[in-house]
Parts: sequence; structure tokens; C-alpha cells
Amino acid sequence: MGKTNYFAHETAVIDDNCNIGNGTKIWHFSHIMSNCTLGENCNIGQNVVVSPQVTLGNNVKVQNNVSIYTGVNCEDDVFLGPSMVFTNVINPRSAVNRKNEYMITTVKKGASIGANATIVCGNDIGEFAFIGAGAVVVKEIKPFALVVGNPSKQIGWISEYGQRLEFNKDGIAVCPESKEKYQLKNDQVTKII
Repeated sequence: MGKTNYFAHETAVIDDNCNIGNGTKIWHFSHIMSNCTLGENCNIGQNVVVSPQVTLGNNVKVQNNVSIYTGVNCEDDVFLGPSMVFTNVINPRSAVNRKNEYMITTVKKGASIGANATIVCGNDIGEFAFIGAGAVVVKEIKPFALVVGNPSKQIGWISEYGQRLEFNKDGIAVCPESKEKYQLKNDQVTKII
């Protein structure tokens, strides 16, 4: 592991062959396992496990008590709320070794996953999607989607700033915080540049 300018609390465990970006902070009792990549300016809270081969982009915030298992990858600016859960095997059994059956889950740029949410493996989370606290995701989530519940259900759309979007009759919405415009067309939201 090439030493970069990152902070690791003295109780953190960092295995060999990790790539950790500049400005990243790793807090109490966290375990960064071999062959994973953490981007620049990430914040890894207390009691977090980052498993082998996981990749976190830049500016990823991982709150306390999160385990990011092999097969999960997070792009830049992802937020993982306290005690949220990933899985990586669809049908786990203690007596059956399924390490060669890990499913891939990608959390796209800017997405947020709320506290105590569960992401069932193999279901990607779209760019800037917002998964409400306690939601159980059992299917792919569209970009800018706002989903809640168990099983999760889309209840609306959300801006890059995390504000609810209200679309007019022409399918246009304006983020109340950033004033950026969005278009809803064919049940897909895109930001108007």
C-alpha cells in the first residue's frame, strides 16, 4: 500500500494492498480489508467494514456501523447512512460456500441511502437517487428517484441537492434550493443543462 496523505484512527485496521486516497478519514474500530480502493476525501465512520475488492469513489461518506461487502461499488459523492445494509449473495446458507456467486451492486454518483435501509444485492442505485431510512430495495432504482418503504416504492423525484421535484404540465421542475431545472420524459428524469 503506497502511503498517501490520509488519516486513520489508531484503532482502525488497514490490511495490505489497499489504495486510500488523499484526505480520506478512517475512524474508530473500522476495518479496511485487502485489495480495496477508497477515493480522495472519503469519510469512513466508526465500526465500518470495507471488504476486499470494494471500490469507493471520491467524497464518499460512510456513516457508523456499515459493512460494504465484496461486489459493492460506490461512485463519487455517495452517502451511506448509519447502519444501512448491503448484501452480496441472494440465497445465503451457512453450510454452503457461495463466494463465487457474489452479485454486483453499483451505487451511482451522488446517490444517498438512508439509515437502516437494506439494499438486496444485484440492484443498482441510479445517479442522485434517494433511498429513505429503513427502505428495503429489491429492484433497480432510477436516477433521481425518491424511494421509501418495504419493499421500496418510488414516491417521487429528487434533485441533486436532495430537494423534492414538482413537475409542471410540460414535465419541467425547478429545484427550490439550487434553481437548477429538470425534465421528466418517458418516466426518466434528466437535468437540463
